[in-house]
Amino acid sequence: QVQLVQSGGGLVQSGGSLRLSCTASGFTLGNYYAVAWFRQAPGKAREGVSCISYDDIYYADSVKGRFTLSRDNAKNTVYLQLNSVKPDDTAVYYCAAGNNYYCSDNGPIESGYDYWGRGTQVTVSS
Repeated sequence: QVQLVQSGGGLVQSGGSLRLSCTASGFTLGNYYAVAWFRQAPGKAREGVSCISYDDIYYADSVKGRFTLSRDNAKNTVYLQLNSVKPDDTAVYYCAAGNNYYCSDNGPIESGYDYWGRGTQVTVSS
């Protein structure tokens, strides 16, 4: 079964850290797919937070310097390390995989992602 399985997330205090994981099942991520992280806060549109295509990584300005995306091909997993979190980071976080074209210099192009995780809640308390 082809799917992305997410783990991590939870409740963290402002200034704290958290790591999200996204593991592919039924297919190989490697450099074959771009992987993106999106988030959706209550009442807001989903936004692209970060993505990786080959060795190029994009970060939204709102998370640059605080979040780090990494990939472990041996584990078929992509991680998003969240550091110095803020209450504004509270959202449901989704990982997605798609054609490498859809991780652009301006961020992930949501419509191009074929596989999606189910989402994981991140709540930052002040």
